[in-house]
Amino acid sequence: MVKGTVAVLVVVCSKCGGLLLARDEQKTRTCPHCSYKVDLHKARKVASARTAQEASTILRKLKSEAAQKQKHSSCL
Repeated sequence: MVKGTVAVLVVVCSKCGGLLLARDEQKTRTCPHCSYKVDLHKARKVASARTAQEASTILRKLKSEAAQKQKHSSCL
């Protein structure tokens, strides 16, 4: 990563499993889905990006894929 840039992480809430965005330098982040205070050092990181816009695009893609999997599994 280029010096002076901040990575934006996509992490999984350890309580509800929801996806959320956080800056790399943050220690905690409150989950927007369940209001749980997520310890970002312990949270499962599923992706990282150089910009918030890039991270947001990744987050939307991951949520869309999860919805498709859920829809497909409910049809079986």
